[in-house]
Amino acid sequence: MNKKAKAWLITGVAAVVVIGGGGYYITNSYLGNNVEIEQVLPASTATSTTAVDSTGTPVANETAGAEQLNGDWSISEGSKVYFSVTTSQETVNFVDDKVTGNWTINVDDAAQMKAEGQIEMDGIDSGNGQRDGHVKQADFFDVATYPQATFTATSFEGVPAEWPVGQTVDIKMNGTITVKGIEKEVTFDAKAAYENNAVLLSATSMVTFEDFGMENPHSVVLSTENDIQVQLELKLSK
Repeated sequence: MNKKAKAWLITGVAAVVVIGGGGYYITNSYLGNNVEIEQVLPASTATSTTAVDSTGTPVANETAGAEQLNGDWSISEGSKVYFSVTTSQETVNFVDDKVTGNWTINVDDAAQMKAEGQIEMDGIDSGNGQRDGHVKQADFFDVATYPQATFTATSFEGVPAEWPVGQTVDIKMNGTITVKGIEKEVTFDAKAAYENNAVLLSATSMVTFEDFGMENPHSVVLSTENDIQVQLELKLSK
């Protein structure tokens, strides 16, 4: 190989290293899950069961009924909404704690129940500023044009008339999520509990990038599934 050919080869290899290394750096700067999901339901809460005494004899659980539960509630401090996306390498969580909303609970007639909530989209945080800035741009959530996302419940299923205090009950919430002005009907599978004069609710549902006119992020070295898990971790107070 003559000197000129060697020079071109060395230059080419150097270019590959620089470009490849830069590509790795750019891609790597978007990787890594930095947010752990914090559930509002204490680990001590469990699905409703019949309590027993030391002899194994069933005893009545303390319960909350219409007097404690019925009425208007507000989403309070400590509530968060999470979005989780799975890539070819990991699951990445985003959290938004700018959550507000109002609920009306009626355990005597679930048809009278109402719920609505909203988040400020500029509050989305994955612990990676570069990644967060990207998902807020026009090709994804377009936060400048659509600063809020909302959920409005249309019906509830499985709401019991009495809730064992400090234990969870399973309910379903049907409703509409609106993101970027686009509505999507969803069902949330939820666990709720009444404890210390508050209602705690943990609920999950699944949507897709496509539901809201977006393409799932992908590159030659990283792909993202189309599904987005939405998780509500709400504290309600009167």
